Amino acid sequence: MNKSLAEKILSRASGREVRAGDLVIVPVSRVMVHDSVIDAVMAGLRDLGKERVWDTSKVCVFVDHAAPAPTPVVADSHRVLREWVRAQRIPTFYDAGEGVCHQIMVEEGYCEPGTVIVGSDSHSNSYGAVGAFGAGMGATDIAVALGLGRTWLRVPESIKVTFTGTLRRGITMKDAIMRVVREIGTDGARYACVEFHGVGGLPQGDRITLAGMTTEMGAKAGLVVGTPEAPDWLWPDSGASYLREVTIDLSTLEPQIAVPPRVDQVIDVSAAIGQPVDIVFLGSCTNGRLVDMQQAASVLRGRRIHPRVRLEVVPASRRQLELAMQDGTLQILSAAGAVIGSSGCGPCLGRTGGVLAADEVCLSTANRNYKGRMGSPNASIYLGSPLVAAVAALTGVIDDPRDYLEATDAQFDALVERRRAERGDRGATS
Repeated sequence: MNKSLAEKILSRASGREVRAGDLVIVPVSRVMVHDSVIDAVMAGLRDLGKERVWDTSKVCVFVDHAAPAPTPVVADSHRVLREWVRAQRIPTFYDAGEGVCHQIMVEEGYCEPGTVIVGSDSHSNSYGAVGAFGAGMGATDIAVALGLGRTWLRVPESIKVTFTGTLRRGITMKDAIMRVVREIGTDGARYACVEFHGVGGLPQGDRITLAGMTTEMGAKAGLVVGTPEAPDWLWPDSGASYLREVTIDLSTLEPQIAVPPRVDQVIDVSAAIGQPVDIVFLGSCTNGRLVDMQQAASVLRGRRIHPRVRLEVVPASRRQLELAMQDGTLQILSAAGAVIGSSGCGPCLGRTGGVLAADEVCLSTANRNYKGRMGSPNASIYLGSPLVAAVAALTGVIDDPRDYLEATDAQFDALVERRRAERGDRGATS
């Protein structure tokens, strides 16, 4: 039988030949759990009669969603989590400020290619960046995996996404995955595995962006084919069966914008030019890495953000923060007026580090823009790339970053001044 990548991984893990639709019980190579659900997970373990996790060396625990703690209630929950980690003697624990669980899971090598990893967060699909079958699960299923070291799955059907061509200047893989979401929709990959072809050699961060955003299509998992970390056997078979096939030509791609309140309501940036913004968020497991901050810095170097815009930059992990400190990227962003936040999820889900007020408009580099995601349900969230975000912070409106990247200094400043004037509140360009 010719197998998709998901079928190959789950066949190997279960010890029998399986195909899409089969039910399997498989061992997990890791279980990831974070602060937002730890109380329910601990209760689930108690209900199972399990006092200890099955293997402390295969459990990764994070304080990243509401970190540092924004309220006494959350602080108490974090205290209970820390006490539980110590009592269980779990060695892999990342406290507040260390970063987003998914970023650390991949960059620190906790995701073994070709294995099954479950996490207490929907964006655990991110582990497919290195060829691991990562799946998000609820607290009860996570408790079972923690207690027994295994989980059950229905083998998903697969959708094949093939990228051709080469990205032009000013276009990023965030634009590419947003175009995929535009094509497939928020329900188009429900309980499927999205396989990405033609991009296995991309930097790890770009692959995390691709795999993680398969969650926004309803996917059970997202797998990048042919990554440097993958063993030789970890390839789909020629002739494998796919539910659907999508091809994206990167060489013709325009910058993409997701319009509130749907992630799949994606348009070319040309259709959104001039939309005013109040706050810009650069961060999350989707786009909080060094390269993302460098892209923003390339636009903002030597300039100040719009006086009526707030720019929040939250590195995805301490390692990414330190790299951005070492090469001067954070200094450029801070000098431009950015607020640098503690590494973690924070603003992405409206828990800490910056919450949207009613009627505010945000341009976010994160992964979701539904009502109430980042604060008030009466706020509006547009999604875009780090380059689009930087231009929005500078001009106060959504615009095409290519016009700025290709401009001389004089043309650049004139364009900024024109966009600020069109918004209706002029400000100095430097």
